[in-house]
Order: sequence, then C-alpha cells, then structure tokens
Amino acid sequence: MRGAVFLGDRKVELRTFPDPTPGPGEVVIQMKASGMCGSDLKFYRSPPGEAQKALGLGDLKDPFIGGHEPCGVVVARGPGVSEREAPIGQRVMDHHYSGCGICKHCRVGWSQLCRAGITVYGVTAHGGHAEYLKVPAKTLVPLPEELSFAEGAAVACGTGTAFAALKRMKVAGGDTLAVFGQGPVGLSATLLGAAMGLRVIAVETSPERTRLAKEFGAHDTIDASRDDVLKSILEKTKGEGADFTLECSSASSAREAAVRSVKTWGTACFVGEGGDVKINVSPDLLRRQVTLIGSWTFSAMGMLECARFIGDNDIDLERIFSHRWKLEQADEAYRSFDTQTTGKGVFLL
Repeated sequence: MRGAVFLGDRKVELRTFPDPTPGPGEVVIQMKASGMCGSDLKFYRSPPGEAQKALGLGDLKDPFIGGHEPCGVVVARGPGVSEREAPIGQRVMDHHYSGCGICKHCRVGWSQLCRAGITVYGVTAHGGHAEYLKVPAKTLVPLPEELSFAEGAAVACGTGTAFAALKRMKVAGGDTLAVFGQGPVGLSATLLGAAMGLRVIAVETSPERTRLAKEFGAHDTIDASRDDVLKSILEKTKGEGADFTLECSSASSAREAAVRSVKTWGTACFVGEGGDVKINVSPDLLRRQVTLIGSWTFSAMGMLECARFIGDNDIDLERIFSHRWKLEQADEAYRSFDTQTTGKGVFLL
C-alpha cells in the first residue's frame, strides 16, 4: 500500500508499505477519507520526533504515516474480533487512540487519558494517510449513513474536538460565544455553535478564513491583526464580555484575550495544542468568578454523538473542506495547508 510519511522540516514523502494484516483484536480499514488537522502541522514542521516529545507522547525517531482523522470501511478482522463487533463492509470512523483497555478511562471511551501510555494513530503509529489502516477493533465508531466519508474524517478529530468543547462548556441557545482562530477546529466551532443557536463572534487574522467564518454563521467577526480584540468583544457585548470563549489557535495572545474577554461568571476553554499563556490569576479569574477549562478531543461515544448531531440537524459539514486531495498530492497539500489561510483539507481515496 501507499502511505504519506512525515519526514519533518516541512517534508512529506509517499512511500510503499506491505498491506497490513490484522492481529488478535485488530481490524483493517480500507481508507476512504483522511482529514488534515491543524495539529498535523507540528509534526510536519518540526524535526522527526520533536513535536511528539514536546507534547509528552514519547521519544519517536522513525518517520510515520500521518493522518489522525481516519474514515473508511472494515475489510479484514483479526482473531477474536466478532462479526457483530466489526462487520465486513461497515462504514466506520476511528477513535484514533489506544490505551491499556482496562483502566477506568479506557473503559468509558477516554483511552487518550490512559496513564499506562497511549498509541496515537497518525502521531506515534501509522495513521490514515494511506490506503489501509490497522487498528484495534475497540477504536471503531460507526459512521452514520447521513454523513459522507469526508464528513466522518472531520468528526474524527477537528469537528469532534469543537463539539466536545461546546458540550463541556454547557452552552445554550442565545448565549454569545467568541471563537479564537478559524482553522479547522475553530470553523467547526463556528458552524456547530451557530447550529446550536449561539451568537458567534469569530476572531481571526486571515481574510480568507474570516470570510469562511461568516459563511458558516458567525454573527460578528474581529480582525485580530488589526483590532483590539478585548475592546472589540466588550463593544459587541455591551461591555459585559462573551458568555463563553473558545481558544483554538494555541497563540499566547489569543489565550490571554479569551480569558479576559469572557464575562463575569463566564467560561473560557482552551483546545489549541502546545504553547503557553501568562494570566494574572486574581483579576483574570478569581475576582470575576471565571471558569477555565482545558478540553482535549473527545470520548469514543462523544465522537458518535457529534456525528449524530450533524446528521440529525442536516448540517452540511462538507462545506468545511476548501481542498480535496489525492495521496500523491500530499506534498502540495501540506504546503498549501501550512499557509494557514485555507479551510480544511482532506485526502480522498
């Protein structure tokens, strides 16, 4: 099979690998769509293994097939996997983490929180930018018939991450939500937030992404490269601040603004990976009774809930894709994505 390998230092190479054979408890998925996530850029840009080490994901030296937003069809089962668990031909997404399988986090579908150590497909093991993907059967999540394979790939990380953060914050229709960064996760939050009845304020520096945010339902937009973001959000909320803020860019300045622009008793949430932030605890948090949340992706069942929400509410998630690529275009695809001016990209197989 062919697979797109991250070599680091902004290099991607299409290589040939043996077709995978499933072992005990494993399945093979024939890939139909593999999404490009903003966090991929850390592995694309940095020397091999450096980004994984910085994120606490181990000391990885060998290049790996990228892609942690896999979606496809089950084509083979290993020993111990029943037909009921993984029917041949079933349309599936993949919850791209595998832990010990027996701790309290793994048992409730939060395997990425496993303290025994985790495998992250597309980050610490071969991922979905390939013709086939071998994973534990327990990581499979059914893809609703209403969703395309590309939409399933989006739910498998970026869109699912946005949905889980909104659920954790306990948003409600009529609330104001400021979304910092309109990359794949931020655009998903804007689209989903608007569908939930929120008044969304999109904060971005790229004119192209700002335009997409407006198309996806943003009520207001702010140009963070030109405007005073905190002042602008206060003006748009009659001096109160936003009910909720969601920071998706991982930029320190955006994180500071997300905390400071939320109203008294409001909730701020960080989902962007990496980087740091400096806040003044008393005025920024304590004296305004602000709740600050860190939200890392979603559970396996949370992933299914997101997919069902999109299907049940007839949300056209296909709109989030500005680029659709073939595997042999991987180098061009990531060079384009690296500009951070596009919508979401996806490899279709």
